[in-house]
Amino acid sequence: MKQAGIIRKGILGGSFNPVHIGHLILARDALEAFALDAVVLMPCAVPAHKPPEQLAPAEDRAAMLDAALADDPQLEWSRLELDRPGTSYTVDTLHALRAAEPGIVWHFIIGADTLPELASWRRIEELLEWCRFVTMRRPGMPGPADLRASIRLPAPWPDRLLADCFAGHLIDVSSSEIRERVAQNRSIRHLVPATVETYIRQHRLY
Repeated sequence: MKQAGIIRKGILGGSFNPVHIGHLILARDALEAFALDAVVLMPCAVPAHKPPEQLAPAEDRAAMLDAALADDPQLEWSRLELDRPGTSYTVDTLHALRAAEPGIVWHFIIGADTLPELASWRRIEELLEWCRFVTMRRPGMPGPADLRASIRLPAPWPDRLLADCFAGHLIDVSSSEIRERVAQNRSIRHLVPATVETYIRQHRLY
């Protein structure tokens, strides 16, 4: 149950190359599961854990987010990482957000497939202290025991991370698939918002 007077926001990071319905449904699932006031989609300038191949220009990805979120007041996006030079690290983003909005309780949204990677994140234990990680577990994914074994972090973090898992919709859509379909001149209708599809076609992306 939400406490009165406390503002709770989620952060969903990614390259959003392009933003698609899977991103939007994940944000909505987390918003409802944790009674968040809003979810902020955070596009990165230079991904820390992915090669920047086929990365659309930052302003195009920003414009697609604008188009995708225009009619949903609970979904926002931020230029914070796009405007910060260099590789995007989550700990730097959280530090800036906490300084700018000290009254917000932040929830960082990840998929269960990211749990094994957390141990390699920069200053991860500091980051875990600063915000609550909430993990979307899709139907058919490994159970708690298998997930626990994959979390290479000291106690109490495995238990805390697993306590904040939530069930999300099974939406098998990826940005890479969308880019491939565009390159092959195949339809991406219903995989991205109609406004994003229009932008991709008009600007000849991918």
